[in-house]
Order: sequence, then C-alpha cells, then structure tokens
Amino acid sequence: MNSPLIVDPTDTKWLLLDQTLAVTTSRRAKQEMAKCGLTPIQNTGSVLRVLLIALFFSLEITYVVDELQKRADLRRFAHIDQVPSADAVYRFLSRSTEEQFVALINALLRTQCGKPRRRTRRTYLIDGTAVTLDLNFFKKRYRKADLVDKDYTWAYSTTNGYYIGYKLTLVIEYPSLLPVAFLLHRGSPSDARLFAEVLAELKRRRILRAEDTVVCDKGYYAYDNYAMAVREYKIIPLIFPKKGFDPAKMLRRMHYPLRIFSHHDHRKIQQIYKRVVRTLLQKLGRWKEFRPIRSLIEDVFKLAKEAFSLRKLHRYSRRSVLKVVAINVLLVGATIAAGVNEKKQLQQVAEW
Repeated sequence: MNSPLIVDPTDTKWLLLDQTLAVTTSRRAKQEMAKCGLTPIQNTGSVLRVLLIALFFSLEITYVVDELQKRADLRRFAHIDQVPSADAVYRFLSRSTEEQFVALINALLRTQCGKPRRRTRRTYLIDGTAVTLDLNFFKKRYRKADLVDKDYTWAYSTTNGYYIGYKLTLVIEYPSLLPVAFLLHRGSPSDARLFAEVLAELKRRRILRAEDTVVCDKGYYAYDNYAMAVREYKIIPLIFPKKGFDPAKMLRRMHYPLRIFSHHDHRKIQQIYKRVVRTLLQKLGRWKEFRPIRSLIEDVFKLAKEAFSLRKLHRYSRRSVLKVVAINVLLVGATIAAGVNEKKQLQQVAEW
C-alpha cells in the first residue's frame, strides 16, 4: 500500500523535491518547452511535474494524480493549478515524438548549467548501464528467436548478468556531474563500438570541443577509438588501457586528416593535434589516478536505479522506455543541480 503524499517542509526529501521541480517552473524552462513545439506550455509543465513526482517516490502516475486531486497543499507545492488526468499524462507521452521529447529533456538539462560562458577545456565521463524490463519469466520462456521482431532483446552485462532490455549510455560533465547527453540502445552492444556514435552525438549538439577530455573505462578500449577521437574531434580520449597496451602502436594510427591542409591556418591546427597527443600520452601514463573520478558516474547510475526506479521498467516498447529514461535523467540532473553532487551525497540519496 502506498503512503499518502503529505508535504513536509522540514523533511529533507521534500526539500530536495521542491528544488527538483523548479527545473520546470522557470521562465527559461517554459521558453524551451515552447521551442520544442509541445503546447499548451502550462499543461506541459504540469505533466512533467506529475512525472517527476511519480519517479521521485517510485509511484504510479494514477496514484500521484489522485493525491494531487485530494490535497490542495500538494498542488501548491507542485505549482499545479489544474491537475491533469492520468489519461492526459499518458496521452502527452504517446503523442509527443521521440525527437520532441528528447529535445525537451536535453533543453531542460541545459537550463541547469546556468548562463553560457566562454568555453574552457572540459572533462566528460562516459559509461553505460543496463536498463532491464520487468518481464514475467515464470509465465513465459523468452528465447532469442522470439524477440527478433521486438524492440528489446536478450543482453548481458558484467554487473547484471543476462537480462532482457536496453543499454543506456550517459555522458556527465566533471566536476559538476550534470548529465549532458544520453543514448538508448537495443540489447547490450559493445561499448567500444558505441564510442564513435557517442562522440558524434556530442559533436552534433556542440557539447564537445577541441582539447576536451573524455574519460572512459576499459570497455571502450580499442586502438582505433584513440585514433578516431584525436583525428576526427581533436579531443583527449582517456580510455583506460588494457594489459599489453602499446603506446607506439596507438601513435602509428594517428595521422593528420588531409583536409586540414586546405585551411589557411593548417599550421595552427597541426599544433593542436600535437598538443592533444602529448596530453593524451601524459594522462595515459597516470590513468590510475583518474579511477576515482570515473567511478562517480557509477554513483550517478546508482542514484537513477535505486532512488528513481530505473532498476526495472514496466514498459515494452523503445519509444515508451526512452521517454521514461529521459524523465529519469532529467530527475537525476535536477537532483545533482540541487546540490547532491558529491560521492557520499549521491550514495546517501540512492539509499533513501
């Protein structure tokens, strides 16, 4: 039986939720909703707040809607004048396209970064985690051949073992730990094969700039990934090396793209490449020092799974799963922006 949602201004959890919901109430947030074409804006904000409350307390949408209709103090707390029906919430989720919804979530995540400022060299942490579907294995046996036409499939991860579902790849900025991008993949494709796709998405959204650093674990290890990141993006790919790693073999794959010689400032670009390679070699020489930094993304995943219901999803289409994952990432970003941005704090909130 679910507990009633009684607002307690002195409770730490309610204080955190209050700061989290603020991500949808600001003037800039409403402007981003309008840009994504989701109207009316007031209704969009109310629906998003219902979804955030449902995930925050791990409750069904119908229960949250019922509680909002019964409790005036909860409506004031959530900044909801007119409570949307459960059907309206589900209709909002079904009618918005994947592109619209992901664009909205990414835009709201950007509002957490504050006013844009002159870019400096930044560091990003990249990792993936399993998104498991809540299927009844006692009622039916699922063979690989049975899932050929499904959005989901059998997969394997070192932490979860065999499961049916998807893989979520998350990119967070260090040291703020704010999520900046996420991708959802069917099954559990190799991290090394996904590396190029993740960098392309970061470049498309103008997040990744020359001489930025991306930190990844050994799952992304491949000589071609080092070379591709330097050659195509001029970034420092600090992928933790495996046993037998040969820096000379890596360097033999790194060549200037011929297209740079068509630029009038090709000498300046050559200097950037040399600086990136030099910095990469220095960081690879002391990669073990970056282990505590990379481990922070695991605490972010723990927060998403343990505190905000990403452990098992009662969804069965990619479109539905993607939207729930997007709301979860937004909730994680808003929680981190509210001040939960250290390892101990992340672990404490995850264990609530």
